[in-house]
Amino acid sequence: METVILAVVIAVVVLGVLGGLVVGSRRKKSLPPPPPTAPDITAPPAEPHVGDEAETPRDEPRRTIEEVDLPDGGSTGTAVEEPPVLEVPELEIPEPTEGRLVRLRARLSRSQNALGKGLLTLLSREHLDEDTWEEIEDTLLTADVGVQPTQELVERLRERVRVLGTRTPEELRSLLREELLKLVGTDVDRTVKTEPEERKPGIVMVVGVNGTGKTTTTGKLARVLVADGRTVVLGAADTFRAAAADQLQTWGERVGAHTVRGPEAGDPASVAFDAVKEGKEMGVDVVLIDTAGRLHTKTGLMDELGKVKRVVEKHAPLDEVLLVLDATTGQNGLVQARVFAEVVNITGIVLTKLDGTAKGGIVVAVQRELGVPVKLIGLGEGADDLAPFEPEAFVDALIGD
Repeated sequence: METVILAVVIAVVVLGVLGGLVVGSRRKKSLPPPPPTAPDITAPPAEPHVGDEAETPRDEPRRTIEEVDLPDGGSTGTAVEEPPVLEVPELEIPEPTEGRLVRLRARLSRSQNALGKGLLTLLSREHLDEDTWEEIEDTLLTADVGVQPTQELVERLRERVRVLGTRTPEELRSLLREELLKLVGTDVDRTVKTEPEERKPGIVMVVGVNGTGKTTTTGKLARVLVADGRTVVLGAADTFRAAAADQLQTWGERVGAHTVRGPEAGDPASVAFDAVKEGKEMGVDVVLIDTAGRLHTKTGLMDELGKVKRVVEKHAPLDEVLLVLDATTGQNGLVQARVFAEVVNITGIVLTKLDGTAKGGIVVAVQRELGVPVKLIGLGEGADDLAPFEPEAFVDALIGD
């Protein structure tokens, strides 16, 4: 009996111990975490690490994104589009026109030297027979001097060589230079008329066939005038070619010249009229009017060119009508010149691309055809490659040094 009682007591004790372990484990799981320790207010604040997010202190109210002042170039997470910056073109200072042809003489010599050297070689032959004189004629005709001027030059050369007798190279060069100068002409006024005596502004109209470089020439002429101290207004009366007005305005902006333009395919005469009107109001020295490049076979378009001239002359007479010709077209340029001369009173000629052809004789031929002088020549694609025509420099480039 005692044994039974002892066994029961042991069982109760064991069960009690096991129950206490289970309850203790459950109590440990259900206990809340210990409260955080209070920070040491005497310790200095820790330095933030690179990349740490900065927080607004708890005792300060948080600000909305609209209240935050962002530094220049800052971002709120979306791209801030900068307003476009309008670029003002820097004004250029064109090269002075005085002596410009002399500076460009090397370009002229490269293209025209064959004519002068060919003539000197033929004239230096010991016996100048008929075959030699025919070769001299062919050389001049190939250079587009023209039939009549060629015959005149050959006759004068034959007479002077016969009188001269023995000929040294220096004498032949001097002789050829004199005769070529007579042919080109040194006694005509080649000044571009831009200074009327009793009024301002001077009015210059630029005409010519498409592809001759007419609009570019107008822009370069503005540079020539600005280089000589004149103020200029440009009239973009070529309204049929979309890029013509933009092109002319770009030329004007580079030298500070104001450009008057109208709507695309608008009335060219109206644009020309407005250009002269604004030029007078602004008190500028010169108004340059760029007209559409018209095919000389289009009668209606040529009539319209005459209309532009008449409308402009309601303000004041034209001081210059410059015909732009491509020197590389040779005799075809003379056909164009005749038709333009019938519509408007051509007062001067601009020969472009003279550095790209060996046919410099077109200078002589076109002057004979129209009875007006070559006043300007183009010798390259650079902005300052338009030069006043100087007969002496031109002939010196023909025959070389």
